[in-house]
Amino acid sequence: MERQYPGKTHDVTNQVPPLANYNLFASDAALTAALEREGAGWHRDALLRDGAALTSPETLALAELANRHKPELFTYSPRGERIDALEFHPAWHELLSLLRREGLHALPFSDPQRGAMPARCAGYFLHAQLESGSLCPTTMTFASIPVLQREPALFDTLRDKLYAREHDPRDLPLAQKGSALIGMGMTEKQGGSDVRSNQTRAFATRGTGRGAEYRLVGHKWFFSAPQCDAHLVLARTEDHEGLSCFYVPRFAPDGSKNTVQIQRLKDKLGNRSNASSEVEFLDAFGILIGDEGRGVPTIIEMANYTRLDCVIGSAALMRAALVQAIHHARHRSAFGRHLVEQPLMRNVLADLALESEAATVLFMRLARAFEDSASVPEERAWRRIVTPAAKYWVCKRTLEFTGEAMEVWGGNGYVEEGPMARFYREAPVNSIWEGSGNVMCLDVLRAIEREAEAAQALFAAWQSDAQAHPALRAALERLSAMLHGAPESREASARRIAQQIVLIAQATLLLRHAPAAVADAFIATRLGDERGEGGRVYGTLPAGFDHAAIVERAFQVS
Repeated sequence: MERQYPGKTHDVTNQVPPLANYNLFASDAALTAALEREGAGWHRDALLRDGAALTSPETLALAELANRHKPELFTYSPRGERIDALEFHPAWHELLSLLRREGLHALPFSDPQRGAMPARCAGYFLHAQLESGSLCPTTMTFASIPVLQREPALFDTLRDKLYAREHDPRDLPLAQKGSALIGMGMTEKQGGSDVRSNQTRAFATRGTGRGAEYRLVGHKWFFSAPQCDAHLVLARTEDHEGLSCFYVPRFAPDGSKNTVQIQRLKDKLGNRSNASSEVEFLDAFGILIGDEGRGVPTIIEMANYTRLDCVIGSAALMRAALVQAIHHARHRSAFGRHLVEQPLMRNVLADLALESEAATVLFMRLARAFEDSASVPEERAWRRIVTPAAKYWVCKRTLEFTGEAMEVWGGNGYVEEGPMARFYREAPVNSIWEGSGNVMCLDVLRAIEREAEAAQALFAAWQSDAQAHPALRAALERLSAMLHGAPESREASARRIAQQIVLIAQATLLLRHAPAAVADAFIATRLGDERGEGGRVYGTLPAGFDHAAIVERAFQVS
């Protein structure tokens, strides 16, 4: 007898629909409130428009395509000419066009007004929830502007192309293009973060000192991103042993490709859509910017901005992973109930929501400090002390955060067909780029010593905020004790000091601006008596807090 087979094996049920067609901005209560608070309410309509556009299925697909089709390097033409050409999937250029259209590469400089920095940071946060690799050249271009502005003759030739709102992907001399991207090259094989060990040399060819032309010989171990129209790099001149900073264009003045030869592209864990490279300078043309021998202070101005973007990028990964986890829990059922209705899952989601909101209010507060730090000591402390501490702590927390959010999805989170695996692979880069954890924490100590007046103003403000909150007062006392220890003890405790600074900063901001349930739960579990019970595992909030309300506030969709 012939066996009869059914037409199908099963029905597909209890699978979660893709998260799309919601508004990234309107659904984020913490961000919308911070935008008004930090003086950027005038940018609200633009963020509402962009927040809706970024979640269309077509736009979401760009992120997956750009990371699946990695950039390729073509060192030679078919005729054997050295060309160092890079080829990207069209999705990459679409992503850069989206970023450029919103002015996220230049907004506070091209359109200066009160709140421009918070406005730009809020927009950057939205785009960082879509895709991370395209942020790299955008951030470096943005951070290069205040450095280049100090070189009036050079900047006059670059201003319009730096501020332009159109992305120009053509590999041509900058004079023939409509817009420019700027990269940076600091680290070398032998030194990494210790850039003072750099060996690249610069030889004067027309004059010496600031604005003069040089030829560079040497290498860079991480050169991002090699397709940029120019890079800021560090090298030593013949006349000064200290490092100097140089503007090195992709094309030489005669229109030929500058002799910055790309050796290979890095094969990275994440950030796959973005090209990072190793290069050698073979008498490469460059212009000295800043004072000779003062290259590190010159380029540190750029690094200060990129570090803030590292905080925002990591906070955005948290936010993107959080909303995916909440969306999944609202639609997926197990053991007779939706996941979001189950007390333990609500605890996990609420704990993640606290971490995400704390990161959001922190980067928006730092954005305001970047506007006001020149004249107000407390604002200078937020910028100079809290920013590297935040870069250390928020970026570190993102690794654990994305792993926990992936677990909410279960096995579906571990496969590349969904976004969680990409978020997880992206999470480590911001901890490493622009100074790893130890570098940031040591910078915090240096900043406290060098900016004593600013540090005193900041700690005094925190003391005032803490008067009505015993756990916060105790945390400040612990911080003070560590800061007054012996120098060697302070250095050994630098990570604890940086962590405490960030947690106190986040706690004071939440006390001022978040619902009491959010602030109290954060302080109790990060600074108060409950801080040791859960270790570093999310989902260990005390049962007395309203977990459901915290989750509902975190992701508000109609």
